[in-house]
Amino acid sequence: MSVSVLLLPILRKKKSKILSESLQNAHVPSQQQQDPLHKFLAMSLHARCVEAAVKKASEMGRGGLRTSWLCVLFFLSGLALSNAQSKISSSTTGINYGQVADDLASPELVVGLLQTNGIKKVKLYSVNETVLKAFANTGIELIVGMGNENVGNMTDLTKATEWVNENIQAYLPATKITGIAVGNEVYTGTDTQLMANLVPAMKNIHSALVSIGADMNIKVTTPHSLAVLASSFPPSAGSFASNVKSLMKPLLDLLSQIGSPFFINAYPYFAYKGDPSQISLAYVLFESNAGVLDPNNNVRYNNMLFAQVDAVYSALSALGYANIEVTVSETGWPSKGDANEAGATLQNAQTYNGNLLQLLAQNQGTPLRPKLVLQAYLFALFNEDMKPGPASERNYGLFKPDGTAVYNLGLSGTLSTGSSSSTGSTSTGSFSTGTPPPAAYPSTTGSSYSYYSSAKETCSVISFYNHLQLLGLSTFFVVLPFLP
Repeated sequence: MSVSVLLLPILRKKKSKILSESLQNAHVPSQQQQDPLHKFLAMSLHARCVEAAVKKASEMGRGGLRTSWLCVLFFLSGLALSNAQSKISSSTTGINYGQVADDLASPELVVGLLQTNGIKKVKLYSVNETVLKAFANTGIELIVGMGNENVGNMTDLTKATEWVNENIQAYLPATKITGIAVGNEVYTGTDTQLMANLVPAMKNIHSALVSIGADMNIKVTTPHSLAVLASSFPPSAGSFASNVKSLMKPLLDLLSQIGSPFFINAYPYFAYKGDPSQISLAYVLFESNAGVLDPNNNVRYNNMLFAQVDAVYSALSALGYANIEVTVSETGWPSKGDANEAGATLQNAQTYNGNLLQLLAQNQGTPLRPKLVLQAYLFALFNEDMKPGPASERNYGLFKPDGTAVYNLGLSGTLSTGSSSSTGSTSTGSFSTGTPPPAAYPSTTGSSYSYYSSAKETCSVISFYNHLQLLGLSTFFVVLPFLP
């Protein structure tokens, strides 16, 4: 009897069990998916099955040996593809780490929280020595922000060079800085001098990066409010407001020349809040809905975020800059708001961010840029109690300041510097997956939970195992032609 036949009952039983658990936990990650130790044991089981197949094959003939090696290929390739999916999905999603609060944990603990949840991209709003040092040697990609108050000084090349040397070069290469966001929503403000200073400041920052040989790895850009558009519907007719077109031209020239993305802060929440009786909640929350048809090209949009991004692409194309990539630098939904803030509820925030995470994990583009995978930074990592304005402004966080999850997205509420941790929530999982996909977006990749752990030792073991399995897969292809 061949090894493949011996393994069939085991495989069928395991497959049936996994399928049953998947159906029972359609909206909540299973405990097996949540437990890092269980994941490691499951991988060990795969390894032992492979080992047993090879051992048994040595006792068999030519046919049995080839069949057993095919079993080895099945296990190794399945594991390798699973890991590749989890890494790819996390590359599309980042998070904004704001610090307008007086009760946040230390940056070192925040780094542990990010690593536990597989968050590999972070956008900051200012330069902070403690924060930049805390991210050293973590591999987390940082976009460093520069406040509007500093933009004017950067029109002086000497000062721009000093700023780059002190705030960027001093932390390289240990801290993985990949971008500098100069100012924030400058063109929709009221400071005309700030508007005039923005592009010269960005040029000087870029020149300073060139002087230290970092311009290829660190992109310079600036985030915009969606209010820079005069029209956002239909998306194919998106256009920039007349009062910013003259400012946009030199900015877009620069972005095109240096290969930087156009950053847009896009919030479907604001549109719904402004007109809840006319805008479908399902449409803005990525839930199943009839969609909205663009009459100019017959493209049907089933979520507002994609429509907003495509409106930006249309506006860029109208000015002759179709080559510039759009990145969503901020998007999110508040879990609480004032009485007059329609839609600001915990349930809506959970639905919006959960569905968005799952959508981003599928590596999709928008209808007008289907082959260009959309990247987005969620707003925000924490609730920030010192932000001014309505209550919603202080309640965009995925986490409370103590590290507990505001709502269940399959994230781990853990503030940790390594092996010791303080857990505020039993909800764990990978940032790259979020909740299961809504009906409008069937998953093409299945569950792709990343391996995670608050213990560095467990992460190291799993990482070592991943390298072993890929090595084994490569070895198989090398020796396959020589098998009897």
